[in-house]
Amino acid sequence: MYGVHAPPPCAGAAHPTSPTDSSPKGRTVTLTAPVNPPKALPVSRRESSVRRAWRKASPYAYIAPFFTLFAAFGVFPLIYTAYVSLYRVELQTPGDMEWRGLGNYTALLGDEFFWNSLRNTFTIGVLSTVPQLVIALGLAHLLNYRMRGRTFLRTAVLLPYATSVAAATLVFAQLFGRDFGLINYVLGAVGIGPVDWQNDTVASQIAVSTVVVWRWTGYNALIYLAGMQSIPDELYEAAAMDGASRWRQFFHVTLPGLRPTIVFTVIVSTIGATQLFGEPLLLEGSISGGISHQYQTLGLYMYEQGWGFFHLGRAAAIAWVMFLLIVVVVGVNALIARRRSRKEAGR
Repeated sequence: MYGVHAPPPCAGAAHPTSPTDSSPKGRTVTLTAPVNPPKALPVSRRESSVRRAWRKASPYAYIAPFFTLFAAFGVFPLIYTAYVSLYRVELQTPGDMEWRGLGNYTALLGDEFFWNSLRNTFTIGVLSTVPQLVIALGLAHLLNYRMRGRTFLRTAVLLPYATSVAAATLVFAQLFGRDFGLINYVLGAVGIGPVDWQNDTVASQIAVSTVVVWRWTGYNALIYLAGMQSIPDELYEAAAMDGASRWRQFFHVTLPGLRPTIVFTVIVSTIGATQLFGEPLLLEGSISGGISHQYQTLGLYMYEQGWGFFHLGRAAAIAWVMFLLIVVVVGVNALIARRRSRKEAGR
C-alpha cells in the first residue's frame, strides 16, 4: 500500500505536532500546526489610557462637590460683595447701581458710628475671649484627672454650645434685667445697688460678653482636653520624679505642650468676636446696639446699614472691612506664634 504524504511545510513552518493518521481509504495524512498559534488579545491601548486618566482624575472628582459648593456659597459671594462695595446700591432698587469707587470706604472712615462699633467689637472681644479661654483651660485641666462621672462632666460642659443662640441670649436678657433680673436681685442681697445692664456702656458690654463666655467655654475646654491627652505621660512622670508640684507641672509641661492648641483657640475666638452678631442683637432686640450704640458691634453696624438704612453698597464695604480685619488679626497672631516657636527652637 502506497502512502500519500502531504507536501512538506514551507520554510518557517512549525514542526508537526500530531502523529500520522490513516484515512479510511488507507491514505496517510500528516497534520501540521499553524505557523503562529493564536494568542490572547491584548488590552486595548485606549481602554488602558482611560483607566490611567481616571486614576489620576478620581481624587479630584471625589472632592469636586465640596469645592463646587464652596465656590458657589463662599468665593462667589465674597467676590460679588467686593464688586457691590464699589457702587451705590439701595435695597429698594438693587438694579440701579451708581459707581462710587472707594467712596463707600472713605465714607466709613468719616462715620463716627463705624469707629464706635469697631471699638465696641474690640472691647467685647477682649472681655469675652480672655475669660473664656482662661476658664476653658482650667476646666480642661480638671477634666483631665481621673474622677467619677468624668464622661458625664465632659458631655455637660458642651451643652451650652449646643444651645440655640436665641434661647441663650433671651434667658440672659431676663437675668440681666434692671428691675426684676436675678443678677440685680443677688447684687441687692449683698448691698450693691441695681445695675442698668442694657443702657450702661460697660455693663451692657459685660452682659454681652457673659453670654459669649457661657456658650463657648465648654467648646474650648474640650479642645484643650484633647490637646492635653496628646501630651506624653512620661513628661509628667519625669516632672513628678524631679519633685515638681501640680502647679509646676501645669506651667512647665501642660502649657508648653498646649501652645499650638492655644494659638488655634485664640485665632478662632478672635474671628468669632469680630463677627459677633446674635448676642448683641437679641440682648435688647435693637439693631443699633442700645440707645447710644454702646454695644453695637461691626456685625450689627453692617446689618443696620444694609437692612435698616437700605445702603447695600456701604454694607458690602463694611463686610470687606471685617474680612480684612480678620486677615490682619489672624496674620499677626500667626506671626507672633511663629517667632516664639523659632526662639524656643533656637535655645
